[in-house]
Amino acid sequence: MNKLLSIRIFAGLLIGILSLQAHAGAIDKLKTFIATTHSARANFTQQVLDQNGNQIQNASGIMEFQRPGKFRWTYQKPYEQLIVGDGTKFWLYDSDLNQVTVRKLDTALGSSPAALLSGSNEIERGFALTEDGSRDGLEWLQAEPKGKGQDNSFNTIRMGFNAKADLVVMELYDMFGHKTVLRFSAMQRNPKIPARQFQFTPPKGADVLTD
Repeated sequence: MNKLLSIRIFAGLLIGILSLQAHAGAIDKLKTFIATTHSARANFTQQVLDQNGNQIQNASGIMEFQRPGKFRWTYQKPYEQLIVGDGTKFWLYDSDLNQVTVRKLDTALGSSPAALLSGSNEIERGFALTEDGSRDGLEWLQAEPKGKGQDNSFNTIRMGFNAKADLVVMELYDMFGHKTVLRFSAMQRNPKIPARQFQFTPPKGADVLTD
């Protein structure tokens, strides 16, 4: 076999492999995302729609997580709010109310996209996954709780991944017919995040509620 022919065959195989990766299903991309992304940082927007598709909330901020079980979601607009998971507890701080809600992290898993993303494989463990086709240049999967008795705030979760297996969109549907759309941009995978980002101490004078 001559050298030129060998190069052409290799190139053809490489293109074929890349094509298969680009067209991998969303479930495979989720597994790749979980296996290869131990920490992440991204900008996010959050939109909540009512049963009729009318917007009832719009917010944005920065999301960070580090597996297992550590995350920080800083809401910057239109109000300041902070969600922190320190590996043991789930903290929600509303600066306007000067109020903190705290709960055990394991009870937050399944009810919060922040907790789901930071877990090792909670979404695979607690949800039945099915492929949901291609749309808007993304591969989608649908996740539904495996057990009706589970304490999940969402009936259905849809996740959209790009060709690089980056999570781009999450759509969450709750029992009241509301739809929450989270869009991620400028995703950084495996950045070094200071440990203090995943620590939280209630501000002096704040009301602390145990959920």
